[in-house]
Amino acid sequence: MTQKTALITGASRGLGAALAEALAPTHHIIAVGRTVGALEELDDRIQAKGGQATLAPMNITDIGAMQTLCRGIHDRWGSLDLWLHTAVHAAPLTPSHHIDAKDLEKSIAGNITATSTLINYVAPLLGTDGKAVFFEDPIVGEKFYGSYGATKAAQIALARSWQTETARIGPQVAIVTPQPMPTATRARFFPGEDRDALHDIHAEAARLLATLQK
Repeated sequence: MTQKTALITGASRGLGAALAEALAPTHHIIAVGRTVGALEELDDRIQAKGGQATLAPMNITDIGAMQTLCRGIHDRWGSLDLWLHTAVHAAPLTPSHHIDAKDLEKSIAGNITATSTLINYVAPLLGTDGKAVFFEDPIVGEKFYGSYGATKAAQIALARSWQTETARIGPQVAIVTPQPMPTATRARFFPGEDRDALHDIHAEAARLLATLQK
């Protein structure tokens, strides 16, 4: 039987990397991230589990790179079984009336425009039987999270619309909410937080994947 494929955008670190490791025994991982060294370390861990990965050191805001990526997936595998979109741009915290225009522009590009572009490109690869997964963040709407919160909320709004549109025809679109984990993104938002009190990232990846099987 042909091995299943899983595209993970934002796979170099954090939840994306943990999901890649968890799926490695059953899926060929297509790992997209901006940091080459981190992707190579992920590949080492996947190989240690007996899995295989294709590394794609790319920026999801680069439309040409995303076109090349999805065309490459089509040419090599013909389709895609699973897409997990963990990539996110986390702008610095600031009061809403002090939001920097460049930070907001990067947030829009990374969290909204890139997500919309990827949906366009990945949907044909998923067909009617594949599954796309997006990750909601309860912190949206809290004080000082204007750039991140507004664009993260818009990203999930895109996902919910796609979810409704494809409910009967596929692909299946899932939106899940991770528990707080000791990721680099969270460390930027909560410096000095007791990270030992947070949920283990590998255990959380396993929990989320289990919920997707229900």
